[in-house]
Amino acid sequence: MSTAKIFIRRFKDIHTLPYVVTSLSRLIADENSTMKDFADVIKMDPVLVVRLLRLVNSPFYGLTKQVDSIGRAVAYLGMKNLHNLAITDALKSIFKEREHSRVFSRKRLWLHCAAVSICAKMIAERIFGTNGDDAYLCGILHDFGIIVESQVAPEKFLAACAACEAGMSFTALEREYLGTDHCEIGYLMTIDWNMPETIQEAVRDHHLEIGDCEPESLTGIVQIAEYITGQLGYTALADVTSRLPDHLVAHMQENMAEYKVLIEDLPEEMSNAQDLYGG
Repeated sequence: MSTAKIFIRRFKDIHTLPYVVTSLSRLIADENSTMKDFADVIKMDPVLVVRLLRLVNSPFYGLTKQVDSIGRAVAYLGMKNLHNLAITDALKSIFKEREHSRVFSRKRLWLHCAAVSICAKMIAERIFGTNGDDAYLCGILHDFGIIVESQVAPEKFLAACAACEAGMSFTALEREYLGTDHCEIGYLMTIDWNMPETIQEAVRDHHLEIGDCEPESLTGIVQIAEYITGQLGYTALADVTSRLPDHLVAHMQENMAEYKVLIEDLPEEMSNAQDLYGG
């Protein structure tokens, strides 16, 4: 068994995604699923229903009419969007457990993932004119492997964090200290959670510096989003930013006017998403 699989098995002894979230993932993967199937699963968790309705009616979605039922929420936002909200809600509690380290902050990591998810969705929709739901989900999930490492092997993980400095590859340090890295762990977990293959690949490859991924691919979008948010201070580790591959730098330079507007709008989008990511 690989080191990454051992980490995941030990982590699952501590945490599991709520049954309702895994059920929703199965429905998303089944092309015969209906909106009623989706609503029926969500109704199994009354606490989640209340939180989701509050989030659906938050400024982040800007709906003109109050949504007061899961059925209407599914109709307004679609199954994939509510699935993403349910995953966000489930992961937020895991990210925000108590911590006792000066070199690693779960709160910082959560804010990083929040910023990347919002930015990725904006890039997909504004730059490439595509639906941003999968890009959003990639942003939330891309660094989840870090949480697994911090739970399963905290001393070795914190040693890797302490050794990381600006300009260094954190994934290389992870492999040195832990025998795996958060990209591999996250990739295997997205397989376990029945995520689409494109999301699995983006989580696996989001730190690849040598490659020819298209800018409009989920991998390209997440890499660009992580670079932009890193430049704005939303980094997973203090003072450690991601390097953007040359072909993605060229893409940004060719579309700099559009990216400047996006970057200017990002703080407002983050503010609107406070109900979703904060608290």
